[in-house]
Amino acid sequence: MKKLIDMIAAARKPVFFTGAGVSTLCGIPDFRGPSGVYRDPDAARMFEIDLFDADPSFFYRKADALVYGGDDVKPGPVHEALVALQRAGKCAGVVTQNIDGLHERAGSSPVFAVHGSAALHHCRRCGDEKTYDEIRAIRGGVPGAVPRCARCGGVYKPDITFFGEALPEKAFSGAVALAGSADLVVVLGSSLVVHPAAAIPPLCLRSGGALAIVNRGETPLDGLASFRADDLEEFAAAASAFAAANG
Repeated sequence: MKKLIDMIAAARKPVFFTGAGVSTLCGIPDFRGPSGVYRDPDAARMFEIDLFDADPSFFYRKADALVYGGDDVKPGPVHEALVALQRAGKCAGVVTQNIDGLHERAGSSPVFAVHGSAALHHCRRCGDEKTYDEIRAIRGGVPGAVPRCARCGGVYKPDITFFGEALPEKAFSGAVALAGSADLVVVLGSSLVVHPAAAIPPLCLRSGGALAIVNRGETPLDGLASFRADDLEEFAAAASAFAAANG
C-alpha cells in the first residue's frame, strides 16, 4: 500500500471514487457480492420507478435494511480515512455511487452522489420535501411502512435515482468536472460495471492523470490502473496513518 500512499502524497489534486465496498465495512450489504442484496431475485426490482409508483410498499419492504438502517449504521474506516486525507490537503473531493449518505455524515466535502441519496424525500404528488429523519419518524420504525404526505396523501420517494430516472444533473456534472481535473483518481470498493458512473474515474487519464483501484474483485478498468490492490481496510489504515503524520 506504500506505493498508493506515495501516489496520493505526490498528487496535486487527488479525487476518490467510492462504491458499495466501502459501506460493507459498516454492515450495509452490497449489491453484487457473494452476500449482496441482489441474491434475492426480487430485490433487483426495488429500484424500478414504475414498480414504485404502482406499489411503493415493495420498495419500503425491500429497502428497510439497505436504506433505513438508522442510527446503528455509522461511517466506517474508509469514510473516516477520506476525511483525514481531506484535512491533510490530500482529498479534493469524493464521487460516490452510494446512496447511504455516510461520506456526508463523516464530514467529507464536496461529495457528489451520482446515484442520489436518501437525505431528502419528495412527495410524488405535490412535491413536499422531507428529510431522512422526518421520513423515519413518519414510518415509525414499522417494517415496510409507506410514508405518505399529510397534505395530499401522496407517497414520499427518496431522492435516489431509480431505474427509469435520469441521474441527478448537478451531482453528475460536478463529478465529471472533478474527475476530469484530477491528476489522480483512486477507486475504492467499486466493481465499475454500472454506467454511466463507471465512466467517471478514467476521465483523469485524458489529461495525463493516473488511476488507482482498491477493490475486492476485478474491474473492467484494471488494465488502465497504475496501482491495483484488494484490501480496503489496509488502505484505510495506511491513509489514516499518513494523514495523521501530515495533517
